Amino acid sequence: MTPKSLLVTGGAGFIGANFVHHWQALHPDSIITVLDSLTYAGNPRSLDGTSAELIVADIRDQAQVETLLRDRNIDTLVHFAAESHVDRSIHGPAAFVDTNIIGTMNLLAAARTVWLAGSGTPHRFHHVSTDEVYGTLGPSDPAFCETTPYAPNSPYAASKAGSDHLVRAWHHTYGLDVTTSNCSNNYGPYQFPEKLIPLFLINALHGRPLPIYGDGQQVRDWLHVEDHCRGIASVITNGVSGETYCIGGGAELPNLTVIDTLCAAIDASFAADASLATRFPDAPAASGMPTDSLKTFVADRPGHDRRYAIDCSRARAELGYEPARDFTTGFAETLAWYLANEPWWRAIMDGSYRQWVEQNYAKRG
Repeated sequence: MTPKSLLVTGGAGFIGANFVHHWQALHPDSIITVLDSLTYAGNPRSLDGTSAELIVADIRDQAQVETLLRDRNIDTLVHFAAESHVDRSIHGPAAFVDTNIIGTMNLLAAARTVWLAGSGTPHRFHHVSTDEVYGTLGPSDPAFCETTPYAPNSPYAASKAGSDHLVRAWHHTYGLDVTTSNCSNNYGPYQFPEKLIPLFLINALHGRPLPIYGDGQQVRDWLHVEDHCRGIASVITNGVSGETYCIGGGAELPNLTVIDTLCAAIDASFAADASLATRFPDAPAASGMPTDSLKTFVADRPGHDRRYAIDCSRARAELGYEPARDFTTGFAETLAWYLANEPWWRAIMDGSYRQWVEQNYAKRG
């Protein structure tokens, strides 16, 4: 089916906002409603340039979700909303269970009420998940695929695993039309600066330390967010109901390699553009020093998974999905975006963004 009216949960967050931009470019006639509670990582400005309507509400409010599904004739729900930062889950796991498991259950219950017990509208509930539900890999283990057993190792991963199982159950028990995608590490525009790439970029521009967990040899499969959005769009329109698809970037790299790439790219950017030294005088590169002088090794975090990798051969064979960018190309685009969009991330770092959200948006029940 080709969706006509979408509800995108968490659509003011990193991947959700990129998906809204991507979907609107593909399907300009689609009506997009974004449901976001605007917690710390939700940013309405990430939706600038789209026609999406933002509804500030909580996915745990089942009545609100039912009203939106019914009154707006929603035929597709794309579920991004989640607590997603592993470090935060270690220190405060309850919020992850509440949002990721209870919130997902309430969305499923609302969809069942409106679509199955109510209108009978042809529909799709697409659930966006992570490769972290599969646990960790050894150096020579085959990459994760759709049949890899679940073995989550962090509270975040466990909460996402729980939500994946609920989505599966609502399909097999109630007949809800669902699909799920499990992705690898995303990077790109609009990523909240708590994740590795934007955090280290901004730290480097301000001459702050680049803290590297353990030996920095944790391996991740890096996926540009635009490629992820292409994969999600393919699953929504062409995926088989009840099935799961793994979406990867084909760029398996140790964290330390990513950080070294980042440092070298910043040095090259400063060498090529003298104005950067004026804009960011505290950066080592502004005075001709190497950015990698900021690297510092810190104690590893508890339960840190050693390696993730995605085998996306099923998505390739059934949906024609291939990542369009290698990491070198995707990272160059990402660095250029952050340098060109300083007001976006500076408002987050200095707190003015949060003040603006509180002044201009109020949750509606």
